[in-house]
Amino acid sequence: MYSEANEINWSDNAPRGGKTVLNRAIKEGSAVPLFLGQTVINSLRDMGYNSTTSALCELIDNSIQWKAQNIRIYIQQDGVPGNYRTNLAVLDDGCGMAPNVLKVALSFGGSLNYDNRAGIGRYGMGMKTAALSMCPVLDVYSWQEAGAFYNMTLDVAEIGKNSSNMITLPEPELFGSLPQEIQDILLEPMAFPRNADDQILFSDRENLANDLGASGTLIFLPDCDRLSYAKAQTLVEDAMKEIGRVYRRFIAQGISIFVNNREVEVFDPTYSMEESRHVQIKGLDEKQSRMIVSKTIPIPNANAKGGVSDLKVRLYALPIEEWSALPTTIRKNKLRLYDGQFISFMRNDREVYAGQMARIQKPHGDLNWIRVSVDFSGDLDEAMGVAANKQGVRPKAYVQDAIREAINNEIRQLRERNKRFQAEQSSARQTKRNLAISKANDAENFQAKEITEAAPTNEKEALDLEANYRALALRVKDGDETDDQAYERVKNGKFFIVYKHDKYWPFYDVENLYGKLVLTINTAHAFYTELYEPISKLAASASDEENISDESNGDIQEAVGALTSLQLLLLSMARTQAQMISSNEGYEPVFDSFRRYWSDTFKQQLETK
Repeated sequence: MYSEANEINWSDNAPRGGKTVLNRAIKEGSAVPLFLGQTVINSLRDMGYNSTTSALCELIDNSIQWKAQNIRIYIQQDGVPGNYRTNLAVLDDGCGMAPNVLKVALSFGGSLNYDNRAGIGRYGMGMKTAALSMCPVLDVYSWQEAGAFYNMTLDVAEIGKNSSNMITLPEPELFGSLPQEIQDILLEPMAFPRNADDQILFSDRENLANDLGASGTLIFLPDCDRLSYAKAQTLVEDAMKEIGRVYRRFIAQGISIFVNNREVEVFDPTYSMEESRHVQIKGLDEKQSRMIVSKTIPIPNANAKGGVSDLKVRLYALPIEEWSALPTTIRKNKLRLYDGQFISFMRNDREVYAGQMARIQKPHGDLNWIRVSVDFSGDLDEAMGVAANKQGVRPKAYVQDAIREAINNEIRQLRERNKRFQAEQSSARQTKRNLAISKANDAENFQAKEITEAAPTNEKEALDLEANYRALALRVKDGDETDDQAYERVKNGKFFIVYKHDKYWPFYDVENLYGKLVLTINTAHAFYTELYEPISKLAASASDEENISDESNGDIQEAVGALTSLQLLLLSMARTQAQMISSNEGYEPVFDSFRRYWSDTFKQQLETK
């Protein structure tokens, strides 16, 4: 029995047709549809795509599924800031759809490949939900004969007005040509990129139907109201960047994808593909990463009782020795080394996620020079946590653990190797511009007690001392120095800082060699990673003008001063210990014990969470 307690409390913007159907069902007891189409289609607009590009990728998936070799995306915009009108279109030369197939394709759940895990799509939802997430109108044209365009439209507002209990799709309409508005998009240069000469266009209006080919599909989204960015330029740049990565293997296999008449280039975050855009960067001698290990992991397949499917994991090392010397603009903007794409998950050759995954790589340590790719088939969708819209993965804990265990040792070894190399580079940079060493050497003229230097008394001793200085010069040599230049610096200076990577060493060591004080800083100790290195990195920006803004310059100069003071603190301690040991050798074991115990205590304090 109807009661006022069951009064419908819809908003004023809710679909009127849906409210009518619901009132009828509640008050009159009429048949209740399983899906209230007037409200469902509105709700699907909030499916939750991460970005406009991720929604566009759903439409590209359909084109690839329908055997397209050329896929064109158009982002057309006019108007003024604050009042833009943006139209989107996706065109392909796939096999097209017959009228009845087109009608099924626009139904929710309608798919010729439902639950077929061998391809990209599975559920028959992607095209509709993706399109409606960007625009309230989905206009589809498909043809299997040149010039015979069958059209169907889903209009959220019109469906919301429908008061029928069961909403059915109309028959597709046949047109001999595409609407003028769509022809303009296909034939006229886009506003971005601004140079029309860089755009690959169709020839002319008279030949357009033939140019579009014997079959294909075009999806048109007019006056989009839900886009990631307001400006077409930003939408285009994001699409070019993401699509080249997501579909890199399909593009490498011969499929062409265009955004605003510019062809998308392959970008491979593992840097292992010969077809990747980064290979063309000028001045790049080493073109590719090196595969360290490839392992196949059997994972329980929820789709087959008691069965398993293979998950393939590959670990790559980037050429840190060659690429770390490149200018920051190349490493950051062209190579995109610092985008945080440590691990890439590929489902049936289509990327579904690129980024970090803490359970696999552990969130500490530099991962910019290490890459992992994980390949799996649709049979593992449940284990990998693949959503219907293919946005990301949420692998089960046992899957992440299996991946980590398969490559953990190799990742640890790569991290150690990279740390050692970076420590050596840091040593070279610090030597070249070390203000602390310069100040310490200058201050020697004012110290109360001099550091005793070796004083040869005959020619043999002089030759021996020169040999010792030359051996020391090789230890402290800057990468840009010649052997003779390093020797001259050793002969004329008294203080030197070198770096060593050894997890069993204290955080510093002091040596007095022939009156030359050598301070060794251990880059494997938490002192370096938690204190010394962060200050050094910020201070290093002082020599890289392109990275300095007016706002950050003050902080950078403070970091230079802090680093100099920290180094002088260590150098003064090294000098004091050396002086005390020279006057009493019994101090040496005391200082050794002190250094070791202090290092262990300091490490424990720094690493305790």
